Amino acid sequence: MTRISQAFAPRDRAYFELFEEAGRNILHSAELLDTLLSDYPDNKHLAQEIRDCEHEGDRITHELLSRLNHTFVTPIDREDILALASALDDIVDYIEEVADYLGLYKIEAPMDQAIKLADVLKRSSAQIAEAMPLLRGFKDISAHTVEINRLENEGDKITREAIASLFDGGIDPMVVIRWKDLFERLEAAIDATEHVAHILEGVVIKNS
Repeated sequence: MTRISQAFAPRDRAYFELFEEAGRNILHSAELLDTLLSDYPDNKHLAQEIRDCEHEGDRITHELLSRLNHTFVTPIDREDILALASALDDIVDYIEEVADYLGLYKIEAPMDQAIKLADVLKRSSAQIAEAMPLLRGFKDISAHTVEINRLENEGDKITREAIASLFDGGIDPMVVIRWKDLFERLEAAIDATEHVAHILEGVVIKNS
């Protein structure tokens, strides 16, 4: 039994290490987006760094799934590993879409609400990055999940106000469509952080 436990222990640690890598990658990509929008278009070169983060997220997800396919014993339920891996990857995907759309839609300057949403996303991503190491010992993460839920509500309010503002001042319909897309993707990224928080809560409760 001892030899079997030793054989599986490194793989168990590897899952947590990969989840922590994913958390750091999410925070880095959110910080890049925040900087990109804060001084756009002067910082538009950061869009490539965000694409690099998206590729890194894909690598982490692939490694998690590969380990899952080749590991008999896992530190948490297999379905939770799948759900968490997918949810973490979604955040970076949405962030990359926002950066990509800024270029595709030839945005000349960001709206104030987009800058505010990027800041909310950065703060929510920081909570994920801080919560992820606590998963190793299934420690209390409620302070982080409560803050993520609060930030998601803040993001919803900003998004509603932002979309309403698009229809207030006789803005060109094409501009409305482009910014509505951008606001919805920023909101989706923030919603995705809340989804991660819910999965983490479930994992901790199951394993406490």
